[in-house]
Order: sequence, then C-alpha cells, then structure tokens
Amino acid sequence: MLALGIQLFIAAFSSFLLVGLVSLYDPGSVAADEIEIGVAGDGGSELIEAIEGEGNWDLEPFDSERAARTAFKQGRVDTVFVADRLPTDVIYVNAIVPDESVRSTMIVVQVRKALQVFERDRRDAFASRLTNQPVPVPEAPDSTPTFSFTYTVLLPLLAFLPTFISGSVAADAITEEFDEDTLDLLRVTPLSITEILDGKMLAMIALAPVQAGAWLFLLKMNGTTLVNPWIILAIVAAVATVLVALGAGLAIRLQDRQSTQLLYSLTVLLVFGLATLLPESPPNLIAKFAMGSSTGLSYGLVGLYLVIAVVAYAVVRRDAGHTIGG
Repeated sequence: MLALGIQLFIAAFSSFLLVGLVSLYDPGSVAADEIEIGVAGDGGSELIEAIEGEGNWDLEPFDSERAARTAFKQGRVDTVFVADRLPTDVIYVNAIVPDESVRSTMIVVQVRKALQVFERDRRDAFASRLTNQPVPVPEAPDSTPTFSFTYTVLLPLLAFLPTFISGSVAADAITEEFDEDTLDLLRVTPLSITEILDGKMLAMIALAPVQAGAWLFLLKMNGTTLVNPWIILAIVAAVATVLVALGAGLAIRLQDRQSTQLLYSLTVLLVFGLATLLPESPPNLIAKFAMGSSTGLSYGLVGLYLVIAVVAYAVVRRDAGHTIGG
C-alpha cells in the first residue's frame, strides 16, 4: 500500500515530470534562448556563411583566436568556434564551451546543431569529389521526442516497475514469517504450506497488472494511444509471476530478509540488463504492442513468457513443499 501511495503521489505531478524527463532524454527538444557564438580562424568565413540564420544563435567574427577566447572569458560570447583550414582544404572546428554552468547543457546542444549544419554544408561542397556514391543517410523520423520517450522509456518503466515491487514484497512477506517465527502458527491451520504460499504469491502477482493497468489508464486519459493494452497486461502478469517466483524461491531457500533482497535485486538487475541487449527485449516488446507494430515473433515471445511464468510458479510451489513441509 505504501508503494501504491508513493506512485499515486508521483502521478499527481506527471505532467511536470514528463516535461523534465523528456528534457533529460533529449535536451534539444526544449526551446533554448539565443546564444552568442564567437568565430575565429582562417576557415571562419566559410563557417559563418554555412550556419548563419540556420539556428537560434548569433555569430560574431574575431580576427584571432586570442581575441575570441578573451571575449569568451569576459562573458561577451557563450561559446567560441575556432575554424582552422587544413592543407587538404578540410576545415577543422574546435569548439570552446563553458564548464559547470547552468546553461552549459543548452549551449552544448546548440553547438552540436551548428556543427551538424556545417558538416552537411561541407559534405555538399565535397560531393563532386566523390568517386563512389556513399550509403545514403536515412531520413530523420517525424516523431517528436515526447512520442519516442513515452513509448520507449516511460511506458516500459511504468509497466515493469510494479513487477519489481511485487517480487520484492513477496520475498519480504515470506522471510518475515521466518524472522518472526510465525510460520509454525500458520501451519496449525487447515492450510498446507503450498496453499499459504499461494496466498502470498497470487496476491502479489495480481497486484502488478492492476497497478500497471492504472498507469495505462492514466496515459490513455492524457492522450497516449495504446493499441494492445490487454497484451501489455498479459506481459506484465507473466513477468510479475516470474519475479514473484524468484523472490519467493530465494526467501524459501535463504530464510533471511537481507540476503534474499540483496540476491533478488542483483539477479533482477543482471537479467533485465542482459535482456535489453536482445532485439525483442521486454521493453521493446511493450513498446511494439503499444504502438501496434508487433510481429509474429512478438506474439510468440508473449506465449513463451506465459509458459516460463507457469513453470517458474510450479517449480517454486513444489520446492516449498519439499523445503518447509507440505
């Protein structure tokens, strides 16, 4: 209940958090003030000609690098471009940006944009010298940073966060019985150990998709389109079952809260870290179903997750009967 309360409190500030997280995900998506760029070097004229009027910056030429650096130190310009022409007619640009400043991130974003504009201009200028046609650069996607962040980062995070919590709480619920020596009191009831374990595990497994469903509902209310919400909840239920089985299995074997939680956390981090390297990793699978771009392989993986969940639950239930009695 405490975990639900904390997440509900966070959800109350979801709009502010979304803007802040998107700015961290892609700083260039946030509108920035105009910056002053000092330009020096023998290639400075070509640089100014290429990027002038192409972004949110104002260019100021300097006769020497020393004069540009002096203006930078005095705060008259935000950044300095030193454009040196090499013997091969290539222009090498050295950018000087402020260090440990609140505006540093936004200035660096603007500097990157300016250099990208200049790079495209120089590529066009040298295109006639090519003897072989290079691989064409793919077109930039039309999606906004908010769209990309919502489906590839925020949605998987909200879907899997309840599963992590469920596994941890399940481990706590079982180890607490050993720590408080209350397991024997439960065993005098008509329920068997496996039935007691079922009650603890099934409650945590059911809580994860309910919690994830609440997050999906909030996203939908905020205008986020979700094509396959029920399949997403099925994935959440399968992952929650595996993690709850993991937490419960460790608790039964170790019978100590600290050791169980430490090993549970390390195992979850390792498994999910390795899973993100797969082409159809769980976060990618959630994003593909949410956007309606799933394939036959995607549905096959959902079926595989469900089978693994059933097997994991059965193995832990059987292990409990043998370890602490039926």
